[in-house]
Amino acid sequence: MAQKTMIQAITDAMHHELKNDENVLVFGEDVGQNGGVFRATEGLQDEFGEDRVFDTPLAESAIGGLSLGLALQGFRPVPEIQFIGFIYEAMDAINGQIARMRYRSGGSKSAPITIRTPFGGGVHTPELHADSLEGLIAQQPGIRVVVPSTPYDAKGLLISSIRNNDPVFFMEHMKLYRSFRGEVPDDAYTVDLDKADVKREGKDVTLVAYGAMVHTALKAAEELAKDDIEADVIDLRTISPIDTETIVESVKKTNRVVMLQEAQRQAGVGSQVISEIQERAILHLEAPIMRVTAPDTVYPFSQAEEVWLPTHKDVIDKVNDVINF
Repeated sequence: MAQKTMIQAITDAMHHELKNDENVLVFGEDVGQNGGVFRATEGLQDEFGEDRVFDTPLAESAIGGLSLGLALQGFRPVPEIQFIGFIYEAMDAINGQIARMRYRSGGSKSAPITIRTPFGGGVHTPELHADSLEGLIAQQPGIRVVVPSTPYDAKGLLISSIRNNDPVFFMEHMKLYRSFRGEVPDDAYTVDLDKADVKREGKDVTLVAYGAMVHTALKAAEELAKDDIEADVIDLRTISPIDTETIVESVKKTNRVVMLQEAQRQAGVGSQVISEIQERAILHLEAPIMRVTAPDTVYPFSQAEEVWLPTHKDVIDKVNDVINF
């Protein structure tokens, strides 16, 4: 089994699906010969041609509308929004049209569209590139929101997303693209959508996270283990809909929870996770649920992002609070 970066795993997934289904189309700004800003589509146009892997104008609203039109004609579009901060121009197509198509048509039409976009901090990008805007999409019924944290999950989840008949908003954290490698099979495989993954077993506290914060949680868990505090680390993977069953089973075991997200406290899906736990497992809790998030400000300029982003030390502090409550 090969050791691959997340970006390589994502490229593999698109390559498999372009080869597997002639109706799969990949398009976006500079995804053709340039291979995209992060080279996620590198080599795909050379192999599959300009009719199936092609550049679009610098117009996110057009990308969104084109995606829906192609889907209604039987294609499986995989559009790329170059950076997540650019989705505002495509929000009418995503939330107003694509997410509603199955309901609006009485189930006669579907929108099998997988919208890929990079997001996330820690890589010193310009303004509007690193924002965590998943909450804007996750609050819209009718569209999945998927956030992988490992190369293995990224490939399997992307293949599952492309094959699914419902629209998927597929978020790729920029810091994870090339920061580490993981084992990834060369063949095509799928990872179940809507299913969280327990990345580490523990008995004392549940850490719930997604995206790059999964690695922050794992780092905190390693430090906590030195003090004999064992953490269950749950990677949501799909943040809409949320796999509440896996979370509740962990809470029944640990009786304490810390929710992690890179998004601001008022954003993301952390509040939704906490609400679900309160409704389903409040009698199992021995302390209030704590949160580790970014502050409720706009994303800072790159010079200040290191003091703005949550860290594993923040997680350790919150875990100690719930343990000693």
